[in-house]
Parts: sequence; structure tokens; C-alpha cells
Amino acid sequence: MRINDTIPDLDVTTDQGSFSLHTWLGDSWGIIFSHPKDFTPVCTTEFGAVAQLAAEWDARGAKVLGVSVDGVDEHRQWKGDIESFSGAKAGFPIVADGDLAMSKAFDMLPADAYLPDGRTPADSATVRTVFIVGPDKQVKLMMTYPMTVGRNFGEILRALDALQTAAANGVATPANWTVGEDVIIPPAVSNDDATAKFGEFETVFPYLRRTSLPD
Repeated sequence: MRINDTIPDLDVTTDQGSFSLHTWLGDSWGIIFSHPKDFTPVCTTEFGAVAQLAAEWDARGAKVLGVSVDGVDEHRQWKGDIESFSGAKAGFPIVADGDLAMSKAFDMLPADAYLPDGRTPADSATVRTVFIVGPDKQVKLMMTYPMTVGRNFGEILRALDALQTAAANGVATPANWTVGEDVIIPPAVSNDDATAKFGEFETVFPYLRRTSLPD
């Protein structure tokens, strides 16, 4: 799976029923994130963080989908721990990927998950990967973490803001950008077109021009 690939339209089973990935996404943005197993310490803190950000995902028109090799019953039981830990409802579905179909289709497995003959043990843990998917069903961003490092969902939220801003305005965003800060005019846009579209802008270098966006 690479940037701008269309995600496979797999039929998945979750703790909230069965559906195809394209149907689940609809016209929304999507956050798909995998974790090794239910009832694991780092992932419990991560899913709690996702639950606490429910209003932020909704405000950005983004749906959230977890993925694990465990089953539906385990997902439902684990959500009790997640909600107890975070103080927030875990209202997003979690895929029961026992056969690793989704993990393999999205290339979520670590290198050492494969046996010498190419087979994968049924209990292999997925690496902890985040995919941000656009309404066009294409992958816009990927982040992959080892099992020992918790994900920063504040950064994932910031990256979603940047992706949505870039898509809506035909711009790029600089390092550490947050909403309200200046954006970058792409080099392919001429100065005349930049003036017509953005009004005033700052030329730092001929290839680096900054401008503000209307509130």
C-alpha cells in the first residue's frame, strides 16, 4: 500500500457489524489504525486517546476504524477497559482480522511475521500503522510505529488538518504547521496566478512563497 493507492474494498467483520470498507468510508475522510492484540497496555492508552478525540474527528468529517487479529467478543470486552481508562466512549468499530486478510492487503505485518516459506502464523501481531484515507478512497498518509512506542494522535489530527487544508485550497503546509498559520504556494503556481488566487504573498526564495488563507 502506497500513497495515492485506492484502498481495497474488503468485506470486514467488526464489533459493530459487517460492511465493506468503501461503504463504511462513504464520502468521509477515514482514519484506519491497526494494533497487535486486544488487552495490551500501549494500545489501551492509544484507543483511549482516540475515544477522547471523538468530537475532533466528527468536526473534521472523519471516521475511525481499528484493526486487530482478535475477535468480536474480545473487542467488545476490551472496550470496557478502554472506556474505563479514558473516561470516553469508544464508539468506533474494530475489525476482527483473525485471518489477517486486511493486515496483508494493507501490508501491515512486520518483516519477521513471515515464515521462511512465506506463510504467516495466524497469531502474528500487526505493526501499529495509521492510514489517513480521503473521500476518494485513496491513501493520503501513512505512519508506522513499532510495538513499543505509543502513537501521538495529536500529530495525526494535525496531519489530517494539513491534508484537508491542502486539498481544499491547492496549497502545501510547512513543517510543524497548525491551523491558522501561513501556508506554502506550490512551485507550479505562477506569481500572477498566486496573486489572483491569494492576493499578497511573501517570497522567501523563488521556490518558497508563503501566504495566509482567509479565516
